[in-house]
Amino acid sequence: MMELLRKRRSIRAFTPEPVVPETVDLLVEALLRAPSSRGKNPWEFVVVDDRELLEQLSRAKEHGSQFIKNAPLAIVVCADTAQSDVWVEDCSIAAILVQMAALSLGLGSCWAQMRKRRHDADSSAEEYIRKLLGLPEQFAVECIVGIGRPAEEKKPVPADKLQYDKVKRNRYS
Repeated sequence: MMELLRKRRSIRAFTPEPVVPETVDLLVEALLRAPSSRGKNPWEFVVVDDRELLEQLSRAKEHGSQFIKNAPLAIVVCADTAQSDVWVEDCSIAAILVQMAALSLGLGSCWAQMRKRRHDADSSAEEYIRKLLGLPEQFAVECIVGIGRPAEEKKPVPADKLQYDKVKRNRYS
Protein backbone atom coordinates (compact mmCIF):
# COMPACT_ATOMS: atom_id res chain seq x y z
CA MET A 1 0.00 0.00 0.00
CA MET A 2 2.80 2.43 0.84
CA GLU A 3 4.39 1.90 -2.57
CA LEU A 4 1.04 2.65 -4.26
CA LEU A 5 0.62 5.81 -2.17
CA ARG A 6 4.10 6.92 -3.13
CA LYS A 7 3.40 6.35 -6.85
CA ARG A 8 -0.11 7.86 -6.95
CA ARG A 9 -0.34 11.01 -9.04
CA SER A 10 -3.23 12.61 -10.89
CA ILE A 11 -3.11 11.39 -14.48
CA ARG A 12 -5.02 13.50 -17.00
CA ALA A 13 -3.65 12.05 -20.25
CA PHE A 14 -4.61 8.56 -21.34
CA THR A 15 -3.88 6.22 -24.23
CA PRO A 16 -6.95 5.42 -26.35
CA GLU A 17 -7.03 1.70 -25.51
CA PRO A 18 -10.17 0.65 -23.63
CA VAL A 19 -10.16 -0.70 -20.10
CA VAL A 20 -10.93 -4.42 -20.47
CA PRO A 21 -14.18 -5.71 -18.92
CA GLU A 22 -12.37 -7.86 -16.35
CA THR A 23 -10.53 -4.81 -15.08
CA VAL A 24 -13.75 -2.77 -14.99
CA ASP A 25 -15.26 -5.56 -12.89
CA LEU A 26 -12.38 -5.30 -10.41
CA LEU A 27 -12.81 -1.53 -10.20
CA VAL A 28 -16.53 -1.97 -9.54
CA GLU A 29 -15.72 -4.48 -6.81
CA ALA A 30 -13.35 -1.95 -5.21
CA LEU A 31 -16.15 0.64 -5.23
CA LEU A 32 -18.64 -1.74 -3.67
CA ARG A 33 -16.17 -2.70 -0.92
CA ALA A 34 -15.79 0.92 0.19
CA PRO A 35 -16.69 1.49 3.82
CA SER A 36 -19.48 3.88 4.68
CA SER A 37 -20.81 5.42 7.85
CA ARG A 38 -23.14 3.08 9.71
CA GLY A 39 -23.00 0.73 6.71
CA LYS A 40 -25.62 2.87 4.90
CA ASN A 41 -23.85 2.70 1.51
CA PRO A 42 -25.61 5.78 0.11
CA TRP A 43 -23.26 5.85 -2.88
CA GLU A 44 -24.26 4.91 -6.40
CA PHE A 45 -21.93 4.64 -9.38
CA VAL A 46 -22.38 5.13 -13.10
CA VAL A 47 -19.62 3.45 -15.12
CA VAL A 48 -19.24 5.23 -18.46
CA ASP A 49 -17.26 4.02 -21.48
CA ASP A 50 -19.43 5.48 -24.24
CA ARG A 51 -17.28 8.01 -26.17
CA GLU A 52 -20.13 10.47 -26.70
CA LEU A 53 -21.08 10.44 -23.02
CA LEU A 54 -17.44 10.87 -22.01
CA GLU A 55 -17.23 13.92 -24.28
CA GLN A 56 -20.39 15.36 -22.68
CA LEU A 57 -19.16 14.61 -19.16
CA SER A 58 -15.91 16.43 -19.96
CA ARG A 59 -18.02 19.60 -20.27
CA ALA A 60 -19.82 19.10 -16.95
CA LYS A 61 -18.11 22.02 -15.26
CA GLU A 62 -16.46 25.22 -16.36
CA HIS A 63 -12.88 24.17 -15.57
CA GLY A 64 -11.00 21.00 -14.70
CA SER A 65 -13.04 18.23 -16.31
CA GLN A 66 -11.80 18.39 -19.91
CA PHE A 67 -9.45 15.41 -19.40
CA ILE A 68 -12.47 13.09 -19.15
CA LYS A 69 -12.97 13.47 -22.91
CA ASN A 70 -9.86 11.36 -23.57
CA ALA A 71 -10.32 8.86 -20.76
CA PRO A 72 -11.54 5.46 -21.96
CA LEU A 73 -13.50 5.06 -18.72
CA ALA A 74 -15.13 7.34 -16.19
CA ILE A 75 -16.96 6.57 -12.99
CA VAL A 76 -19.55 9.05 -11.81
CA VAL A 77 -19.69 8.87 -8.02
CA CYS A 78 -23.04 9.99 -6.69
CA ALA A 79 -25.33 9.32 -3.75
CA ASP A 80 -28.91 9.12 -2.63
CA THR A 81 -28.76 11.99 -0.14
CA ALA A 82 -31.87 10.75 1.68
CA GLN A 83 -29.96 7.68 2.89
CA SER A 84 -27.21 9.39 4.87
CA ASP A 85 -26.14 12.79 6.14
CA VAL A 86 -22.48 11.91 5.51
CA TRP A 87 -22.80 10.84 1.88
CA VAL A 88 -20.03 13.28 0.87
CA GLU A 89 -17.51 11.45 3.04
CA ASP A 90 -18.77 8.04 1.93
CA CYS A 91 -18.49 8.99 -1.75
CA SER A 92 -15.02 10.46 -1.20
CA ILE A 93 -13.81 7.23 0.38
CA ALA A 94 -15.16 5.18 -2.54
CA ALA A 95 -13.56 7.56 -5.06
CA ILE A 96 -10.07 7.32 -3.58
CA LEU A 97 -10.36 3.55 -3.21
CA VAL A 98 -11.16 3.14 -6.90
CA GLN A 99 -8.23 5.40 -7.76
CA MET A 100 -5.88 3.27 -5.68
CA ALA A 101 -7.35 0.07 -7.17
CA ALA A 102 -6.83 1.52 -10.66
CA LEU A 103 -3.19 2.29 -9.85
CA SER A 104 -2.67 -1.24 -8.53
CA LEU A 105 -3.96 -2.53 -11.89
CA GLY A 106 -1.52 -0.39 -13.91
CA LEU A 107 -4.00 2.39 -14.69
CA GLY A 108 -3.93 6.11 -14.09
CA SER A 109 -6.79 8.22 -12.80
CA CYS A 110 -7.85 11.69 -11.84
CA TRP A 111 -10.74 13.01 -9.76
CA ALA A 112 -12.89 15.88 -11.07
CA GLN A 113 -14.92 17.51 -8.29
CA MET A 114 -18.55 18.15 -9.30
CA ARG A 115 -20.35 18.96 -6.05
CA LYS A 116 -20.70 22.72 -5.63
CA ARG A 117 -19.27 23.44 -9.09
CA ARG A 118 -20.91 25.37 -11.93
CA HIS A 119 -21.68 23.97 -15.36
CA ASP A 120 -22.48 27.44 -16.68
CA ALA A 121 -24.11 30.65 -15.47
CA ASP A 122 -27.53 28.99 -15.29
CA SER A 123 -26.91 25.53 -13.86
CA SER A 124 -24.66 23.46 -11.64
CA ALA A 125 -22.43 20.60 -12.74
CA GLU A 126 -24.62 18.27 -10.69
CA GLU A 127 -27.78 19.39 -12.50
CA TYR A 128 -26.07 18.91 -15.86
CA ILE A 129 -24.90 15.38 -14.97
CA ARG A 130 -28.20 14.44 -13.34
CA LYS A 131 -30.03 15.33 -16.57
CA LEU A 132 -27.39 13.78 -18.87
CA LEU A 133 -27.37 10.43 -17.05
CA GLY A 134 -31.00 10.32 -15.94
CA LEU A 135 -30.19 10.36 -12.23
CA PRO A 136 -33.06 10.66 -9.74
CA GLU A 137 -33.67 14.14 -8.34
CA GLN A 138 -32.53 13.23 -4.79
CA PHE A 139 -29.12 12.10 -6.08
CA ALA A 140 -26.14 14.37 -5.64
CA VAL A 141 -22.95 14.02 -7.68
CA GLU A 142 -19.69 14.15 -5.76
CA CYS A 143 -17.16 13.64 -8.55
CA ILE A 144 -16.17 11.92 -11.75
CA VAL A 145 -13.05 9.74 -11.78
CA GLY A 146 -11.42 9.41 -15.20
CA ILE A 147 -9.48 6.16 -15.63
CA GLY A 148 -7.23 4.67 -18.30
CA ARG A 149 -3.73 3.67 -19.33
CA PRO A 150 -1.44 6.63 -18.60
CA ALA A 151 -0.15 8.58 -21.58
CA GLU A 152 2.02 10.65 -19.25
CA GLU A 153 4.54 9.77 -16.61
CA LYS A 154 4.78 11.66 -13.35
CA LYS A 155 7.46 11.04 -10.81
CA PRO A 156 6.45 10.44 -7.19
CA VAL A 157 6.54 13.43 -4.88
CA PRO A 158 9.88 13.16 -3.02
CA ALA A 159 9.57 12.43 0.70
CA ASP A 160 11.43 15.63 1.55
CA LYS A 161 8.70 17.65 -0.23
CA LEU A 162 5.90 16.24 1.97
CA GLN A 163 4.36 18.79 4.34
CA TYR A 164 5.47 17.28 7.63
CA ASP A 165 4.86 20.65 9.29
CA LYS A 166 1.12 19.90 8.98
CA VAL A 167 1.47 16.98 11.42
CA LYS A 168 1.38 17.53 15.17
CA ARG A 169 1.73 14.95 17.91
CA ASN A 170 -0.76 14.74 20.78
CA ARG A 171 -1.66 18.46 20.67
CA TYR A 172 -1.66 21.16 18.05
CA SER A 173 0.53 23.56 20.02
